[in-house]
Amino acid sequence: MDAAQPQPAVEQRFVLLMNPSAGAGRAKDLLPRVEAALRAAGATYELIVTRDLEHGMAEAERAATEGSIPVVMSGDGLIGKIGGGLSGGDVPLGVIPGGRGNDLARVLGIPSEPEEAVALLLAGETRRIDVGEANGVRFLCIASCGFDSDANRIANETKWIRGPLVYAYAALRALAQWKPARFTLTEDGEVRSFRGYSVAVANSRAYGGGMFIAPEAELDDGLLDVITTADVSKLSFLRGLPDIFKGTHVDRPEVSSSRAAVVEIEADRPFAVYADGELITDLPCTIKLRASSLSVIAPASGP
Repeated sequence: MDAAQPQPAVEQRFVLLMNPSAGAGRAKDLLPRVEAALRAAGATYELIVTRDLEHGMAEAERAATEGSIPVVMSGDGLIGKIGGGLSGGDVPLGVIPGGRGNDLARVLGIPSEPEEAVALLLAGETRRIDVGEANGVRFLCIASCGFDSDANRIANETKWIRGPLVYAYAALRALAQWKPARFTLTEDGEVRSFRGYSVAVANSRAYGGGMFIAPEAELDDGLLDVITTADVSKLSFLRGLPDIFKGTHVDRPEVSSSRAAVVEIEADRPFAVYADGELITDLPCTIKLRASSLSVIAPASGP
């Protein structure tokens, strides 16, 4: 074996769970490069092409039970579901970015290039992170509702755009038909209400393909960052959208930020709650954390 090639720190078997529809086919396109990197390093692995979320979760559970490391090559949806399932155990989660957004990988510092992601995987460095729960449904990144509910639905229905551009398209579509809502939040027992666009309850910093909606959030601090956007004109809201990619939107007067261990959300009309790009529950919703409950293969600290 070429000594320059990355080698597993210990003899370890991986189960590579590849979602062929992730990223509108991006994961499937990148698979040959991932497998070539694994073979070049002499890694022992089994490839599973997932059929749906339930199949992927079942195969990850099997892998963990057998002592293998589940490695998810997909977008944040399947990664979030499998990470939630592994929560509370000692088996680490491996991630190869393969979706449109790849926000968890971005925040964790997992490279987007397949060969670099495989090298990190084989290095075996892990860290513990928190896992969110919204009405008992686990997630890894950010749970949000309101305007975000409409934008997430449109993004998930749009299959002809590959990459993060789909989220910008979805936001514009959602804005055209948006009407303000009244939200009531209870944060660690403190109640407040506002009229506006959205509520984002964040375990991580980014969603929507690199939108740093909660720029100060940490994956391992045991707290949720709560970002709300109050009512402004649609033009003002539109002008503020580019700021989210830099995290500077929190300086705008209509945006507020707070932290809490438990957050309850209600609204004056029905909204779905999305997290990790998937619909996970509906309002009213109670969100909390399972602190340091998941081990992930990633640099000790993100970028």
